[in-house]
Amino acid sequence: MDKKKKTANEMAIEFDGYPSNEGFARVAVAAFCTQLNPTLEEVADLKTALSEAITNAIIHGYEGEVHKIRLECKLEKNTIYIAVTDKGKGIEDIEKAMQPMYTTKPELDRSGMGFVFMEAFMDQVQVESRPGEGTVVRMKKVIGGQV
Repeated sequence: MDKKKKTANEMAIEFDGYPSNEGFARVAVAAFCTQLNPTLEEVADLKTALSEAITNAIIHGYEGEVHKIRLECKLEKNTIYIAVTDKGKGIEDIEKAMQPMYTTKPELDRSGMGFVFMEAFMDQVQVESRPGEGTVVRMKKVIGGQV
């Protein structure tokens, strides 16, 4: 066994894509990041961005069907990294999907602001997607404002 000191702390959970589990995921990430001593505003930012990513997976990725969503978090120094993965239908045009007001579900009163909110509340947002295979939304936030 390697005796090197690990510099990151990681967790992963997988849950069914029920809208009610969005709250569970928010609480799990908020609890996990307390190790970094975040402000209430930083926790609120994380929870908002996470909610948008999970809602996108449920509504757009799985189109309301219930399938697994994987949530991974890593704490390294004063930074939290979050990845939300679904195995849904994927995104045809990521650049278009990330534009403000763009939605594929206007009939559901979707505002098309999910990615905009993620980008506003996080320091970095990356989206990887393959049509028919799913999507991974990776987000990063420095806690305490200093790298």
